[in-house]
Amino acid sequence: MSLKIVTWNINSVRLRLAQVNELAKLAKADILCLQEIKVIDDLFPHDGLKELFPYRAVKGMKAYNGVAILSKLPIIEESRLQWCGKDDARHISATVEAGKAGKIEVHNFYIPAGGDEPDPEINEKFAHKLKFMKEMARWGKKTISPKARRIMVGDFNVAPLEADVWSHKQLLKIVSHTPVETDHLEKVRTTQDWVDAVRHFIPEDEKAFSWWSYRNRDWRASNRGRRLDHIWVTPSLTEHLSGIEILDQTRDWTKPSDHCPIALELSI
Repeated sequence: MSLKIVTWNINSVRLRLAQVNELAKLAKADILCLQEIKVIDDLFPHDGLKELFPYRAVKGMKAYNGVAILSKLPIIEESRLQWCGKDDARHISATVEAGKAGKIEVHNFYIPAGGDEPDPEINEKFAHKLKFMKEMARWGKKTISPKARRIMVGDFNVAPLEADVWSHKQLLKIVSHTPVETDHLEKVRTTQDWVDAVRHFIPEDEKAFSWWSYRNRDWRASNRGRRLDHIWVTPSLTEHLSGIEILDQTRDWTKPSDHCPIALELSI
């Protein structure tokens, strides 16, 4: 059995509903995880998605944030956790039934961006981001299980490796690639020995991006990107990893998101 899971910061699901359908077909997604859906639960466009994804778990809020898991596989359990004492719709999880492969737990995160100034003393948004990752690390330690089949995806708003940004030296003091952020994210990763699926297939010294600023008119020519979007799996799923694709062609769509989707294929 092949399982295709895709993560995408859509930057408004209602604005890009047609693109969701196009992406689902392009990527042949079995599970599609969205961030920044920017809509309350009651207004989520279920009717426009139910034919492609009969199972849906949503945690939204008005105008900001929000996450959703859309699935062709039955969702048998859902969870929505609050972080940093805020009900700001940054996490949702769903356990899916994957036939003979059994149950797989999918966690979809939208880590705070952190503002512009990488100093938690003067920037509340950056302090929030660091606190959020600290809580993720504590959660990781509490929920560790050697046999767990878990997939963690989302817009982590951190580009951890040198080749995850267009210029390591120039971005060391820019939010998303500062040492304090990459250290915090690495602590999250090590809690359950999460495997970075993108770097499982793409060497760590090879450039790989998933986000390009809207300010870059010709984003392909300048290629000043960052890898802010991630798919991680627990070690028990590593042997089932069969392919990864960064779908950067979506960045050329009309009125695109500034993020492009990442698709992981597993043979299970």
